[in-house]
Amino acid sequence: MINTLNTAAADRDRYLVGVDVGTGSARAGVFDLTGRMLATAKRDITLYREAGAIVEQSSTEIWQAVCASVREAVAASGVDAGAVAGIGFDATCSLVVLGDGGAPLAVGPSDDPDRDIIVWMDHRAIDQAERINALGHDVLRYVGGRISPEMETPKLLWLKENRQAVFDAAWQFFDLADFLTWRSTGDLARSTCTVTCKWTYLAHEQRWDRSYFEQIGLGVLAEEGFRRIGIRIVEPGTPLGQGLSAEAAAAMGLKDGTAVGTGMIDAHAGGIGTVGIDGRPERNLAYVFGTSSCTMASTVDPVFVPGVWGPYYSAMVPGMWLNEGGQSAAGAAIDQLLSYHPASVEAAAEAAAKSIPLPVMLADLAVERFDNPSDAITLARGLQVVPEYLGNRAPFADPHARAVIAGLGMERDLNSLVALYVAGVAGIGYGLRQIIDTQAAVGATVDQVVISGGAGQHDFVRQLLADASGKPVVASNSDEPVLLGAAMLGALAAGAFADLQFAMASLSGVNRIYAPTNGAIGEIHDRRYGAFRQIQSLGREVRDF
Repeated sequence: MINTLNTAAADRDRYLVGVDVGTGSARAGVFDLTGRMLATAKRDITLYREAGAIVEQSSTEIWQAVCASVREAVAASGVDAGAVAGIGFDATCSLVVLGDGGAPLAVGPSDDPDRDIIVWMDHRAIDQAERINALGHDVLRYVGGRISPEMETPKLLWLKENRQAVFDAAWQFFDLADFLTWRSTGDLARSTCTVTCKWTYLAHEQRWDRSYFEQIGLGVLAEEGFRRIGIRIVEPGTPLGQGLSAEAAAAMGLKDGTAVGTGMIDAHAGGIGTVGIDGRPERNLAYVFGTSSCTMASTVDPVFVPGVWGPYYSAMVPGMWLNEGGQSAAGAAIDQLLSYHPASVEAAAEAAAKSIPLPVMLADLAVERFDNPSDAITLARGLQVVPEYLGNRAPFADPHARAVIAGLGMERDLNSLVALYVAGVAGIGYGLRQIIDTQAAVGATVDQVVISGGAGQHDFVRQLLADASGKPVVASNSDEPVLLGAAMLGALAAGAFADLQFAMASLSGVNRIYAPTNGAIGEIHDRRYGAFRQIQSLGREVRDF
């Protein structure tokens, strides 16, 4: 799928490509050096699901989707391949397992070597994560006190314990973003973003903690000198190798030697694409609202927040500390919630006929009834949703948490589906508010929320999140801030900007601010937030019987 924007002549003669690999698709965008996007292209990628919370993907398919997207986006932009100065990558924090020569290895019971990725949302390693947490190593201080099964060391331990032959045969274990830069350049360097946030690398001390790996049962990685998980760790945007290899360049339709910047996790690319809008990243909470949600707060000094990942040094904004929260299911939670309703099938067909997603149609229906979109919260009166379908990522770091819905009746019509949707988005907003409050209690305060991600593009969603969280929600002037963040990495590698902070301030800006509504609507959200926390707490109390 190709989306071509205005391709009027740019005011500079060099261009950038940003590549974003999300959970369901690979996308590429072409930008000029003012941050204007010229064209995008997208290819869907396959998710393989199995019993036992197993979710897998194929690095071969993803690489092919990336190359096809880049070729199509560059062709659609009308930019000459030789004018592309740099390319940057972001991707989900999924684990790629490769054998000798980069051959894919099967990571699950399918024994299909093409299924060589354990996806971030795969929770097969819950038992391993719990055992690691019970040991209480000091490294866990830098993941909010508890490691998550979404992170890589529990997944590696699962592989060692359940697929020993694959673990032993592995030549490299990559985070997906690092796989993409290796595939592009042949450079095995890892990003401080990926290994600090998901692999327990201590960026502030520039080291792996050998004793942690020995304690949890992965001592072999330390004995090898960490050669399979990363010896050279560099900051995002650092130029890699000699740029694009001839093979990668041919596959992408670019010139070999094009600068390639060290990559990032996808949410963090959205962070750098947004938090620098006013030159003060420490006051802005980056909020990426997609399949999952991710919150990212930057501080000058480290702040330890129980249940919130980090503090991570130089994992997003160089020289600053990062606290990362969010929820494992956000847009996916809304989809799951809507699927229960008797009117969902008919409504989905109506939305498809209009060529829009079902949540977009429901948002449109919610706001058309009110002069003030904030008043739509009244549709959800008596209906509460705690949308923790895939656990609570923050601030409880509880993978066993599950969704709770209160107030359902016998209604089967479209109006009640709209009400359920509004309650679900409000629940996402109260989860956001809970993270903000938890961080503020220990000194990591923010003034506003800067939003990105496909699930958060509708004006109504942004306003409802502002009302529910009690913080202004800011939309940047880029329609694709995640792709823009990836392109910034290519810009740094190409030497187009002196540093990432300057690139952030130069390429992004404010488009619109959604202020929280006070008065009676604010009071409704205060009461609903209190109810949200009570229901959430009760859900924890009763889930074992």
